[in-house]
Amino acid sequence: MKESNITIFKINKILKKTYNNRVVSTLDHFSGFYKIYECGYKEPILVSGVDGVGTKLRLAINYKKYSLIGEDCFAMCANDVLCHGATPLFFLDYLACGKLDSSIVEKIIEGIAISCKKTNTCLIGGETAEMPGIYKKNDYDIAGFCVGIVEKNHLIDGKKFIEEGDVLIGLPSSGVHSNGFSLIRNIFTTKDFVTFFQEKPFYETLLIPTRIYHFPIQILLKEFIIHGLSHITGGGISENLSRILPENLSAIVEKEKIPIQPVFNYIQKKGNLFDKEMWNTFNMGVGMIIIASFRQENPILKRLRFLGEKPFVFGNIVKGNKKVFFK
Repeated sequence: MKESNITIFKINKILKKTYNNRVVSTLDHFSGFYKIYECGYKEPILVSGVDGVGTKLRLAINYKKYSLIGEDCFAMCANDVLCHGATPLFFLDYLACGKLDSSIVEKIIEGIAISCKKTNTCLIGGETAEMPGIYKKNDYDIAGFCVGIVEKNHLIDGKKFIEEGDVLIGLPSSGVHSNGFSLIRNIFTTKDFVTFFQEKPFYETLLIPTRIYHFPIQILLKEFIIHGLSHITGGGISENLSRILPENLSAIVEKEKIPIQPVFNYIQKKGNLFDKEMWNTFNMGVGMIIIASFRQENPILKRLRFLGEKPFVFGNIVKGNKKVFFK
């Protein structure tokens, strides 16, 4: 059997485990079919997101941690969709490589499928492209596409809802997530990556998958009025938070109130990096920002802690011009 046929056979079994009764397609179709008229929405808005894993791929491939690639790809897309209050419906992937290896592809797709199952998202299709001459034999690249749904009057748009006096509530990241790896790979050598850091090789800390914030955020959305959500990816807090601010408001971020994880201090010291470069590149321990009225601060914190989260308040919204100020 051809390697491509073996791959399709393996993937088909993985995908079917994520299906529900709204999926009406198979891998034999040229596209994925999903019924939305059974979702129970009055004015449904489809919310879509696309992302990849960036140069974190290089590290994952070098140390053969293929399933982590899939987990990261799903998380980066699903968290973006979540920022608008949407529930993910289905996911597709695009996987390109130099030479197809069905066992590697299977591990990558399994990583996606595991994350899909955790969030009741259907993995309904994708594309695997063998591209010698573009990619080297053992190279892989991946992009993910997530489609979610939200009721029109529940759509979160920070530009419309964020108000002066609102508070910034942070949810911790699981680590570096999927940004800043070009800088990391310039700082650390191959020997550095296998040096022990917090009782395990440093590369294992770096490869901890991006956290999925689906469950705590979905619960908050049902119980509280949330003014804005910001997924902290490339560009750090400043770039991602400013995207959702109204034109007449700014944000004050108090750095000392953020529980910065040891991995970031280690990167900064090793790379001899200025604070500005660190904060403009990495999440620094903040994976998702929740913006809400100061009146709801305590109830939201109490609910999050009950869910096992470790939230922290680290700033507020003031009059301004879409800037993020650190102090």
